[in-house]
Amino acid sequence: MAYGAAFRCIAGCAGEHSLFDVIYRCPRCGDLLEVVHDLGALRARSAAAWMRLFDERWLRTAWPYGSSVWGKKEWVCPAIADESIVSMFEGSTNLFWAERYGRLLGLDDVWVKQCGQSHTGSFKDLGMTVLVSVVREIVRRGRAVRAVCCASTGDTSAALAAYCAAAGLVAVVFLPRGKVSSAQLLQPLANGALVLALDTDFDGCMAIVQRFAERDDVYLANSMNSLRIEGQKTVSIDVVQQFDWEVPDWVIVPGGNLGNVSALGKGFALMRALGLVAKLPRLVVAQAEAANPLYLAYRAGFESFAPVAARPTAASAIQIGNPVSVRKAIRVLQEFDGIVEQASEAELADAAARADLTGMYCDPHTGVALAALEKLAARGTIRKGERVVVISTANGLKFTEFKARYHEGLLSGVEAPRFANRPVEVAADYDAVVEAFERSTAARGGVA
Repeated sequence: MAYGAAFRCIAGCAGEHSLFDVIYRCPRCGDLLEVVHDLGALRARSAAAWMRLFDERWLRTAWPYGSSVWGKKEWVCPAIADESIVSMFEGSTNLFWAERYGRLLGLDDVWVKQCGQSHTGSFKDLGMTVLVSVVREIVRRGRAVRAVCCASTGDTSAALAAYCAAAGLVAVVFLPRGKVSSAQLLQPLANGALVLALDTDFDGCMAIVQRFAERDDVYLANSMNSLRIEGQKTVSIDVVQQFDWEVPDWVIVPGGNLGNVSALGKGFALMRALGLVAKLPRLVVAQAEAANPLYLAYRAGFESFAPVAARPTAASAIQIGNPVSVRKAIRVLQEFDGIVEQASEAELADAAARADLTGMYCDPHTGVALAALEKLAARGTIRKGERVVVISTANGLKFTEFKARYHEGLLSGVEAPRFANRPVEVAADYDAVVEAFERSTAARGGVA
């Protein structure tokens, strides 16, 4: 069976474009494009047969299907040659049952999809494997591409640099100077990318990179390029597959440039269209209060949308005031009966720390999503017995400064960290050690 996919305008303009064309916006109206698949061809295989095929490929070594993205190749980019694919075996990450954390909230079915357990430590790998593979295919077909570029708050640049290094392509990344963690800055440097640190925020970097990508010899890797969405949508397929093809009641995701919620919605909608699932989950986008344009639009009933000047936040990857994928995100939220919630700096930091005390090690963006969960649970919007999946977008090890400042009581916007834990300095004396132990366990009530 020949499966097909093409770019099409999200506003409905006529015409399609090859996935191997260098194009990001509709040439008629200027709106974003999305990848559409030939559903008639995909429906020729039964839902049961798709589930069986995907289960057979799960975590296998047959190239390229061991990757959870390329294990769904027919649903992602069917026409690409296998030899063009650049993969680090993405996806298939742990779906962690947060049993103890959920109990603290009065819930009994809370799960955390740990997308940070990936090659570069974030969910961005899922989309970048698709985009860089397509660039490699474009080059194989004879087009000169001198570099692949992106604006980033850290994780996108790390993924782009790693995949370009594996593919033998040049990566150019635009970062807001002094506004990414040391670990995130070091990743693209280590992988040989040209790192341009600009005296602006992400939105400023985005404006410049879009202009830079107008060059004929440069390819744009930001999420306005909907190839990334095709990889990221496999998170929702992964989740359902890990639940033996059952759909959770809620999915909560941090929202910055808003490509991720668009991707999740697309994955769930495709599964329903092909008969693998019968229902859709409710989606929640969680934004930092310091960068909350979607939340403000939601509160106004999505009657209008206005960018904001994003203020500093510990959740630096979502410090975005003018998200590129806002129209896609609003469309998905309306289809999925979605909710948008926000979190203050104290709320996101305390939520991450509370989860850490139950065995996790959360990045600040996951903290935003957990804070939203805590608010919705406290209101009774999310109830006991409902299955909730929180999308953890990055590895907490990339944000050691955030952790250190929280426990030292030095994190901006957090005056009284509720779960701060400092080393106890004790003399090298056995009796002093016992005294410190007894004092600490008494203060905790004997419970960790």
